[in-house]
Amino acid sequence: MTKIAFLFPGQGSQSVGMGKELVEFSEGNRSFYEKADERVGFSLSQLMLEGPADELTATYNAQPALVTTSTLVSELLQSNGIEPDYTIGHSLGEYSALVASGVMSFEDAVHVVRKRGLFMNEAVPVGQGAMAAVLGLDAAKLQEVTEQISSSGETVQVANFNCPGQIVISGTAEGVRLASVAAKEAGAKRAIPLVVSGPFHSSLMSPAAEQLRAVLDEIQLEEATVPVINNVTASPVQNPSDIKELLVKQVVSPVQFEQSIEQLKSLGVTVYIECGPGKVLSGLVKKIDKEAQIYSVYDLETLEKVVEASKEWEV
Repeated sequence: MTKIAFLFPGQGSQSVGMGKELVEFSEGNRSFYEKADERVGFSLSQLMLEGPADELTATYNAQPALVTTSTLVSELLQSNGIEPDYTIGHSLGEYSALVASGVMSFEDAVHVVRKRGLFMNEAVPVGQGAMAAVLGLDAAKLQEVTEQISSSGETVQVANFNCPGQIVISGTAEGVRLASVAAKEAGAKRAIPLVVSGPFHSSLMSPAAEQLRAVLDEIQLEEATVPVINNVTASPVQNPSDIKELLVKQVVSPVQFEQSIEQLKSLGVTVYIECGPGKVLSGLVKKIDKEAQIYSVYDLETLEKVVEASKEWEV
């Protein structure tokens, strides 16, 4: 039997026009985007479809926008008879995974991530934090580098274990700069500064984590009908109280994406479907599991391609 995982992208995958073809295809899809507008209290759909790009990229807009498009794609897949055995998201994408797994409603997810984006934006003033992708250095060596820099007084830590040879660090602007230099001295091929608005998945986000807890306390979380591989432990989770604690921890903890895909591989997953704009996660999965079948769905053509391919899968 073919085991399928739905993947949900995080910040950076947003683009003006995301989901446009799907929205224009049916009134039902259009009304789905309008549900998001109603919950966040402004025309998010117009921002997604028409821009401007810099406004869409703001973390408090990009987060609900990505959840909206990703959830629409996930629902279209399911309406075509393609059901996941597991779900997983990268950072923000975990909320789309939770919607697909029946843990929270779409409307609540959009509301929570809008708040999450605002809290993260407020936690560290723009320019004081930074992130960088370190290429070609193993995790243990990079961990040593970040601990050494942090002990000297500038906070920096590992933020994302993306795939072999690609790890993201996060912290103060100076901490990330110093760690980037030290990583290259330790053998890294490159350290590439990322265009982000804050030091996500670092201890500097602690104020945002506590504010997020209060918002999560206000919404109903259900037992997951499909196991979610969570970012903090790279393990399946279904219990709502565990999920809430992990969502709070996720704000200040590294995203264990590489470990999560290894976990899914060990659970027998052979088909991965990235739901939403971009192909970032598909590219990472290819580097982690070279045998996997990987699809990205973001418009009618890519949706039809997966529906057609699914006819060959064992059910």
